[in-house]
Amino acid sequence: MLNSSSTAVKTFPLKRRFCFLVKLVCFVSSVLIFCEFLIYYVVIFQCRWPNVKGGAHVSEKDTSTSVLKAMILADTHLLGEIKGHWLDKLRREWQMERSFQAALWLLQPDIVFILGDVFDEGKWSSPQAWADDVRRFGKMFKHSDLTELVAIAGNHDIGFHYEMTTYKVNRFEKVFNFTSGKLITRKGINFVLVNSVAMEGDGCAVCSTSEAKLVALSHKLNCSQQKPSYSNKRCSGVEKLPASEPILLQHYPLYRKSDAECTGEDSAPPEEKNIPFKEKYDVLSQEASQKLLWWFQPRLILSGHTHSACKVLHAGKIPEISVPSFSWRNRNNPSFIMGSITPTDFSLQKCFLPFESRVFTLYCAAGALLVILVLAHVQLLTPPFYFAQRLISKHKAV
Repeated sequence: MLNSSSTAVKTFPLKRRFCFLVKLVCFVSSVLIFCEFLIYYVVIFQCRWPNVKGGAHVSEKDTSTSVLKAMILADTHLLGEIKGHWLDKLRREWQMERSFQAALWLLQPDIVFILGDVFDEGKWSSPQAWADDVRRFGKMFKHSDLTELVAIAGNHDIGFHYEMTTYKVNRFEKVFNFTSGKLITRKGINFVLVNSVAMEGDGCAVCSTSEAKLVALSHKLNCSQQKPSYSNKRCSGVEKLPASEPILLQHYPLYRKSDAECTGEDSAPPEEKNIPFKEKYDVLSQEASQKLLWWFQPRLILSGHTHSACKVLHAGKIPEISVPSFSWRNRNNPSFIMGSITPTDFSLQKCFLPFESRVFTLYCAAGALLVILVLAHVQLLTPPFYFAQRLISKHKAV
C-alpha cells in the first residue's frame, strides 16, 4: 500500500512536466504558424479590388467580365549564389512565396506583372546559377492557368547598359517570353512592355532593335486610335489594334530630378528624397523619356527600380506610378498594386504586406511570455496569482 502511494506521488510530477512541455510546444507552434503562414492571409484579406469609375452603371456580371484585375509588383531580387547568404535567401524567399500565394488565393487576379529585377544576380550569374534561380522562381511564383504572369527585364536581370549582352537578354526572353516593344492585349486593354535598360540611345545592337520595335508598335497603336496626325494613307495596310490608349510597363522610371515630391508611408526615406537622380542609372534620360511619351502618349506608366513608391505627372496629365520593392530585404513594408482596368479607365489600390518590424515584435513578445512561463513553472518566478494569494493569507493571519 505504501509503495503504490509513493509511486503515484512520483508519477504525478512526471505527468505535470509532460503536460507543461506539451503546452509549450503548442504555444511555440501556434506563434510560428501565425507569424510564418497565417499572417499573410490575415493582412492580404483586408485588401480589396478598387472600383473603376462608372462601374455603378453596369451590372456586376458585366463588370466582372469587362474589368481586368491586374496585380503589379516589382524588384523581387531573388538572391543568387554569390551575394546571397543561405539564411537570408531562405527567409526572403519564404516571405515572398507566402505573400504571393496568399494574394493569388484571396484576390484571384487575371494577370500579374513583375516590373523588373526579378533576380538579383542575373547580370553576372553563370548558366548553372541562372538555371537554379529560374527553378526557385518557378516554385515561389507558381500559378494556375487562370492567372497569367508577365515579367519585364531589369538591370539586375540583364545588367546595366554597359553589362548588357545579347546572350543575357536572350536567356531572359526565353524564360519569360519577354521582348522590348511587345504588346499584350487583354480584354481590349493594350500593355506595352519596354526594356528600359536598352533605352540608352547610343545605337548599340540591342538598343537599336528595341527602339525599332517600339517605333513600329507606336505606329500601329496610333493608326488604331485614328490620331488626327495620322492620315489614312499612312495607315493603309497597318494591322488594327484595340483603340484603347496604352499602358507602359518598364523597370526604370521616366526622368525626374529626385524623389523630393514623392509622398506616402512607403516613399523614399527623408534623407534620400533630395538626392539627385542620375540619368540612365536611376531613371531614364530626358531624351528617352520624351521619346516614349511622344511615341505612345500613354494613359498610365508603371515602373519600379527605386524600391520606393512615387506618383509623378508627366506633361501635367500622364501619371506614372513607381511600385515599391516586393522584398523585405529592401523594405520594412513591401506592397503591391491592385489595378482594376478597362479599355477607357483604371483604378489603382495599394495592398501592404506584413510589416517585418511588427512580426519581430510578435516574436519578442511571445519569447518574453515563454520565458516568464518557464521561470514560473520551475518556481524561480512567483506567478502573480500565487503572489496575490500569499498576500491575502498573510493579511488574514494578522
